[in-house]
Amino acid sequence: MSVISVTKDFDSLTVTLVADFDAPTERVWRLWADPRQLERWWGPPSYPATVERHDLTPGGEVTYFLTGPEGQRQRGWWRVTSVNPPKSLEFTDGFADQDGAPLAELPTTRVQMQLSEHEGGTRMELRSFFDNREQMEQLVGMGAVEGLQQSVGQMDAVLANSAGRTE
Repeated sequence: MSVISVTKDFDSLTVTLVADFDAPTERVWRLWADPRQLERWWGPPSYPATVERHDLTPGGEVTYFLTGPEGQRQRGWWRVTSVNPPKSLEFTDGFADQDGAPLAELPTTRVQMQLSEHEGGTRMELRSFFDNREQMEQLVGMGAVEGLQQSVGQMDAVLANSAGRTE
């Protein structure tokens, strides 16, 4: 598995996931930049993603839904704040209702994704920032950290199976 650490820091209101990949930085970047590849790993294995909109530009938006084992859909969105291909991406991540409208009653997180060369491959640091402890506890309690770890754990298979091509 590519995930080497997950750290929950309730004092700094962050969750940091670190993963290493045996692939060049540009190749790992495409897992984020290509919506068809993003679909193959975003979301836990039992909740595959379908990306509806994918605009990785500052001010752009990514919208998607995860389909559960019983066919139920959970919608989400990103609001992109910063993009520096193939090195970094920052966005706000949130939940949406069945029509795609943001759910105000569920917390959002600010996410920073950084890629760097590391030991002949790529290291990805994915850091989520929470507004307050209650929001962090709520998302941790919902299984968001485990879900993220499972999702990122699928990236190696996408890298191996796609060999760099887009679907």
